[in-house]
Amino acid sequence: MTSVEEERPRALLAGASRRWVRMLPWAVAFVLCVALLPTTIVVLTADYGLNGGLASGLAVAQAAPLLLAVVRPLHAWYVVFAADVAGALALLTVDFQERLLWPFPPMELVGYVGLCLALGLRERRRTLVLVWLATAAANVGLVFVPPHGTGAKDLLLTILGGVALLLGGALRERYEVQRRLVEQETISEAERGRRTLLEERARIARELHDVVAHHMSVITVQADTAEYRLAALPPDVRQEFTSIAATARESLGEMRRLLGVLRNEEAHGELVPQPGLAQIGQLVEATARTGAPVDFTPCAASGGVEVPEAVGLSAYRIVQEALANVVRHAPGARTQVSLSVSDPAGDGGGARLAVLVVNEPPPEPPAGPLEVGGTGHGLVGMRERVRLVGGTLDVGPLPDGGFRVAAHLPLTEEDIT
Repeated sequence: MTSVEEERPRALLAGASRRWVRMLPWAVAFVLCVALLPTTIVVLTADYGLNGGLASGLAVAQAAPLLLAVVRPLHAWYVVFAADVAGALALLTVDFQERLLWPFPPMELVGYVGLCLALGLRERRRTLVLVWLATAAANVGLVFVPPHGTGAKDLLLTILGGVALLLGGALRERYEVQRRLVEQETISEAERGRRTLLEERARIARELHDVVAHHMSVITVQADTAEYRLAALPPDVRQEFTSIAATARESLGEMRRLLGVLRNEEAHGELVPQPGLAQIGQLVEATARTGAPVDFTPCAASGGVEVPEAVGLSAYRIVQEALANVVRHAPGARTQVSLSVSDPAGDGGGARLAVLVVNEPPPEPPAGPLEVGGTGHGLVGMRERVRLVGGTLDVGPLPDGGFRVAAHLPLTEEDIT
C-alpha cells in the first residue's frame, strides 16, 4: 500500500500551503484546454483549409493532454509533440496563405509553451535538455520543407519552448533550494535544542558531583574513625567498617573519573563549593546592586524540615536563571523572590519547597538583550533541575506583561527521584 502511494504522481504545486496555489495548475490547464480546443479546429479549417475531421483530431490531441500535464507532463509532451509534428506535416497537403505561421500555428505555440512550463516545474535538468533538443531537431527538420520559404518566425517553437523550459526549471530548482533550507533549519533547530539539553544535564551532573562527594567523604571518615570513636568493637564489625570505608573511597575515585569526563575546557570555576538556599540572599543582593529592584522573602520556620543539598542547589540555580532572564529581557522591572516550605502535616503529600520569582513589566521595552550569554540555558535548565528532584515547574507570562516562575521541590527523600 505504501509503495503504491509513493509511486502515485503528485500534481504540480501539490505541496503548496495555500489551496488556491494548489488549484492553480488545474485552472490554467482547464482554461487552455477549453480555449485552444475549439480555436484550433476553427483556425485549421477556416484559415488553413484543413479537413474538418482531421482538424478536430489534431485539436483534441494537441489540447486535451494539457489536463494530463498537471500530473504527468512528460507523458502529455509525448502526445502533444507528436500531434504538433503531425499537424505541421498535414498542413503541407493544403494550400494556405503565406502570412500564416508554419509549421506551428499560434494556438499550438501557446499550448506547447504552457506544456514546457509544466515540464520545467516537474522534470530534472537532463530531461529538459532532451526535450528541447527533440523540439529543436523537429523544428529545424520541418524548416527544410517549407511551403512558402523560410524565416526566423519558423523557429518560434524552439525559442519559446526553450524559454519556458528554462523558466520552469529555474523556478523548480529555486523551490527545491528553499525547501532544503527549511528542512535544514528545522533539523538544526532540533539539534540545537538537543545539544542545549545535553549540555545542561552535564552541567547539573557536574554540580551534583560536589554534593554527592561531600556525603561520600563523610561516610568514609565515619567508617575509618569508628574503631577509635566506639569502644570494644567486635572484630567482624571493625572489618565491616573497614570494608565500608574502602568501598566509599573507591566510589569517590570513580566519581572523580566520571567528573573528568563531564568536565570540558570551557568549564571554569566549577571546583568551588556548590551554593544552596543560604546563598540565595547574596544572589538577590548582587542583582539589586546592578540597579534592578528586587525584594526577597526567605523561608520562614519550617518545623525542623531539612532541605537536601540537591534541592537547595536546584532552588539556587532556578532563582539565578530567573533573575538573569529579568536582567536580560525586562531591565528595571521590579521583581519579587520568595521561598517557603509547606506544612509537612498539611495534606499528607510531604514537605515541599516553593520557589517563586515574579517580575513586573519593564518600565521601558528593552532595545535588545543586555547580556549575550546567561548562567545556564533558561527554561531548559529550570525544567531539568526540577525534573531531577521530582518537583513541578510553572512558568509563563502574566496578564500585565510580567513573568512568573514557580517551582515546587519535594523535601523528603522518598519523594525525590
